[in-house]
Amino acid sequence: MFRVTLVCTDLPPTSGEAAALDITREFAEHRTWHSRVTCEWDGTCLTLVSENDFDDTGQATLDEFADCITAYVSDPGESRIAIASVSELGNDDGNDDA
Repeated sequence: MFRVTLVCTDLPPTSGEAAALDITREFAEHRTWHSRVTCEWDGTCLTLVSENDFDDTGQATLDEFADCITAYVSDPGESRIAIASVSELGNDDGNDDA
Protein backbone atom coordinates (compact mmCIF):
# COMPACT_ATOMS: atom_id res chain seq x y z
CA MET A 1 0.00 0.00 0.00
CA PHE A 2 1.04 3.56 -0.67
CA ARG A 3 0.01 6.78 1.03
CA VAL A 4 0.02 9.67 -1.43
CA THR A 5 -0.10 13.29 -0.27
CA LEU A 6 -0.83 16.00 -2.84
CA VAL A 7 -1.02 19.76 -2.40
CA CYS A 8 -2.89 22.16 -4.69
CA THR A 9 -1.90 25.81 -4.39
CA ASP A 10 -3.13 29.05 -5.95
CA LEU A 11 -6.83 28.18 -5.95
CA PRO A 12 -9.25 31.07 -5.46
CA PRO A 13 -9.74 31.34 -1.68
CA THR A 14 -13.52 31.23 -2.02
CA SER A 15 -13.38 27.84 -3.78
CA GLY A 16 -11.28 25.79 -1.39
CA GLU A 17 -13.68 24.77 1.36
CA ALA A 18 -16.44 23.58 -0.98
CA ALA A 19 -13.92 21.85 -3.24
CA ALA A 20 -12.51 19.90 -0.27
CA LEU A 21 -15.97 18.58 0.59
CA ASP A 22 -16.85 17.78 -3.02
CA ILE A 23 -13.56 16.02 -3.72
CA THR A 24 -13.76 13.97 -0.52
CA ARG A 25 -17.25 12.84 -1.54
CA GLU A 26 -16.12 12.13 -5.14
CA PHE A 27 -13.34 9.81 -3.97
CA ALA A 28 -15.61 8.05 -1.44
CA GLU A 29 -18.44 7.46 -3.90
CA HIS A 30 -16.78 7.07 -7.31
CA ARG A 31 -13.05 6.42 -6.87
CA THR A 32 -13.27 3.54 -4.45
CA TRP A 33 -9.90 2.07 -5.46
CA HIS A 34 -8.52 4.70 -3.05
CA SER A 35 -9.00 4.31 0.69
CA ARG A 36 -8.66 6.55 3.76
CA VAL A 37 -9.07 9.62 1.56
CA THR A 38 -9.10 13.07 3.10
CA CYS A 39 -9.19 16.39 1.32
CA GLU A 40 -8.75 19.49 3.44
CA TRP A 41 -8.59 23.23 2.84
CA ASP A 42 -6.40 25.26 5.19
CA GLY A 43 -7.25 28.65 3.72
CA THR A 44 -4.43 28.63 1.18
CA CYS A 45 -3.83 25.02 0.08
CA LEU A 46 -6.00 22.05 -0.75
CA THR A 47 -4.36 18.85 0.52
CA LEU A 48 -5.42 15.36 -0.57
CA VAL A 49 -4.20 12.24 1.24
CA SER A 50 -5.09 8.85 -0.22
CA GLU A 51 -4.03 5.25 0.20
CA ASN A 52 -4.00 2.70 -2.60
CA ASP A 53 -2.15 -0.40 -3.69
CA PHE A 54 -0.92 0.74 -7.10
CA ASP A 55 0.44 4.31 -7.19
CA ASP A 56 4.07 4.14 -6.11
CA THR A 57 4.88 7.48 -7.79
CA GLY A 58 1.74 9.46 -6.92
CA GLN A 59 1.17 10.42 -10.54
CA ALA A 60 -2.07 8.45 -11.01
CA THR A 61 -3.56 10.00 -7.88
CA LEU A 62 -2.39 13.44 -9.05
CA ASP A 63 -4.20 12.93 -12.37
CA GLU A 64 -7.43 12.01 -10.57
CA PHE A 65 -7.10 14.96 -8.17
CA ALA A 66 -6.57 17.30 -11.14
CA ASP A 67 -9.71 15.92 -12.79
CA CYS A 68 -11.67 16.61 -9.60
CA ILE A 69 -10.37 20.16 -9.32
CA THR A 70 -11.42 20.80 -12.90
CA ALA A 71 -14.87 19.36 -12.16
CA TYR A 72 -15.52 21.04 -8.82
CA VAL A 73 -13.77 24.43 -9.03
CA SER A 74 -15.44 26.78 -11.49
CA ASP A 75 -12.30 28.88 -11.97
CA PRO A 76 -9.16 27.01 -10.93
CA GLY A 77 -7.06 29.92 -12.21
CA GLU A 78 -3.34 29.25 -12.17
CA SER A 79 -3.61 26.49 -9.57
CA ARG A 80 -0.79 23.97 -9.32
CA ILE A 81 -0.70 20.47 -7.88
CA ALA A 82 2.46 18.98 -6.43
CA ILE A 83 3.23 15.56 -5.03
CA ALA A 84 4.22 16.29 -1.43
CA SER A 85 5.04 12.68 -0.58
CA VAL A 86 4.51 9.03 -1.39
CA SER A 87 5.11 6.57 1.44
CA GLU A 88 5.05 2.82 1.21
CA LEU A 89 3.04 1.43 4.10
CA GLY A 90 4.48 -1.51 6.02
CA ASN A 91 1.28 -3.56 6.12
CA ASP A 92 -2.28 -3.56 4.85
CA ASP A 93 -3.81 -1.69 7.81
CA GLY A 94 -2.11 1.56 6.85
CA ASN A 95 -0.64 2.17 10.29
CA ASP A 96 3.03 1.30 9.82
CA ASP A 97 5.26 3.25 7.46
CA ALA A 98 8.05 1.29 5.79
